[in-house]
Amino acid sequence: MENENLLHLIKKNLMKYITFLALFLCQQAISQHFVERELETSISEVTIYLQGGLVTRTSKTGIPQGKSIFKVKSLSPYIDQKSVQVKATGDFTILSVNPTLNYLNRLKKDQKIDSLGEQVKALAFEISTYESRLQILSEKQSLLDVNKKLGGEASGASLTQVKQAIEFYDKELTSIKSEEISIDLKIKDLKERSRRIEQEISDVRGRDELPTGEIEIRIESNQQTSGEFKISYLVANTGWYPKYDARVASIERPLELKYKADVYQNTGVDWENVKLKLSNGDPNQSGVAPGLATWYLNYARNTFFNQLANRAVSSGIRNVSGKVLDENGEPVMGATVVVKGTAVGTVTDLDGNYSLTLPNGATHLTVSFIGYNQQELPISSPNISTRLVPSIEQLQEVVVAHGSAAKKLQGKAAGVRIRGVSTIRNEANRVATTTVENQTTVEFEVDDPYSIKSNGEKLSIDLNSFEIETLYQYYAVPKLDKDAFLMARIINWDQYNLLEGEVNLYFEEAYVGRSILDARSLEDTLNISLGRDKSLVIGREKIDEYSKRKTIGGSKMESRGFKIMARNKKSETIKLILFDQIPVAAISDITVTPTELSNGKLTKKTGEIVWELELKPQQQTELNLNYEVKYPKNEKINLE
Repeated sequence: MENENLLHLIKKNLMKYITFLALFLCQQAISQHFVERELETSISEVTIYLQGGLVTRTSKTGIPQGKSIFKVKSLSPYIDQKSVQVKATGDFTILSVNPTLNYLNRLKKDQKIDSLGEQVKALAFEISTYESRLQILSEKQSLLDVNKKLGGEASGASLTQVKQAIEFYDKELTSIKSEEISIDLKIKDLKERSRRIEQEISDVRGRDELPTGEIEIRIESNQQTSGEFKISYLVANTGWYPKYDARVASIERPLELKYKADVYQNTGVDWENVKLKLSNGDPNQSGVAPGLATWYLNYARNTFFNQLANRAVSSGIRNVSGKVLDENGEPVMGATVVVKGTAVGTVTDLDGNYSLTLPNGATHLTVSFIGYNQQELPISSPNISTRLVPSIEQLQEVVVAHGSAAKKLQGKAAGVRIRGVSTIRNEANRVATTTVENQTTVEFEVDDPYSIKSNGEKLSIDLNSFEIETLYQYYAVPKLDKDAFLMARIINWDQYNLLEGEVNLYFEEAYVGRSILDARSLEDTLNISLGRDKSLVIGREKIDEYSKRKTIGGSKMESRGFKIMARNKKSETIKLILFDQIPVAAISDITVTPTELSNGKLTKKTGEIVWELELKPQQQTELNLNYEVKYPKNEKINLE
């Protein structure tokens, strides 16, 4: 009986082993069906959106009979995996497409690390040599100090000996101190050079530790054949901002508007000789049409308003600048700073600095950089600096165990903060472009192949240039500003496919400042402020004889009077629009009555008054603005 049970147990275990072996062999056979090989591709085209880019790669290769796995390697790690598309032509079938990250096959290590390390060693030796010389000088001075006494204690030195001793000590000590100062300066310079090289080594090592993107394509073919592949995907950490140069030689000539693009890319992969397109589209923006939610009306005491939203507008902040730092207080180059809800933005320079001109209604800035949490900063000051906080999620995503060791991405996203001067920085790029209008977007195609390094630096590209027939008018609000502003009014401006952006202003061959081109305007005429013109003198003063107060019955009557002056010191006739205002009564107990407006046009709803003037050379004109206010005598109002 025991033998039968033992035999039964042996048969049972044998069957399990045979089943396991069969499954293992079957699995091995299946896996052996797929032959793995690398698919060599090159970037043929890149479409850069306002934020993000669409990269297109192409390849031609032979395909063996059976099942194969083709891997596209050394791609950017910032690929949007949902966006990967593979199109192929040939007599075969694509079974699956799988984008992944490869932490073991990292980006190629920069070969400069070894030479940079040797430079650091050489600098350290030189610093050590100078420090040894300082010690020798210190010993020399100590020796002189010990032997200052002249002759013995019982005998005094002669006047000649004293004089010679003083000259000797003066010469020797001066020589020692001069050499010490010179050496201290040299050591300081050498240490600074060493610090910069060590920082560059750290940055290059950080780039080396960046994982690479891969796309795995599984293919089945009944015969040996060939195929052509077109692979496209969205990639982050690239984009462009529209910028303009507006030049006016004189108000008798058309405005010359140069359309430019500030392009940046931190994708981790250089773009070499690719077909470049710039699109005003944004694939990251939701394409879902908005819908209205129910508007619940409540008592005022239960209603709260965000007063911060209008702080930048009410405080008159028109420009903002600052510095972006990392968690250690070091400047961050290549961080993007954007006015929230607009296309107005820029990229920080080598020292982490940025500067922006604000459009109307700007309330917040968004600051972002690879490996850090995006920050949203309220615009409450003309100087806004920030310190970025590392993104824990992004750091955790790049932790991978290999054997018993775990390797983690160090530093800031690989290869973004390379020190030194780029060969493409500040180049005068003049390239030909073609404008293509699609159904929902506009694209600018660069006619010649273009190269952009993945270094985070800003690259300026000229897109187009227009000479636009323009109506020039001067604009002044003397109540707020005593200067006159030259306005260029462009009619039918929408034919030029402009986007909202900063404008550098040049008037009569001189740079006069920056402004904003408000391409979101719904008006038929686009107004561009060309800055202040000191050739027009504007003044506004209160006239005391018209400023009175009296009581009539149960009411008070207050009057105010102002004189507005405008003088044209130019040698040509100009058109000037002057703006001022009178108060508007908020309740029926208050009455505002204009008594003298010098033919100005009053908008009763807003209290705005407009004068349209034509001033000849050296002509001066004066306007009067007088009004009266009636209100209950037991109340107080502020008319100043």
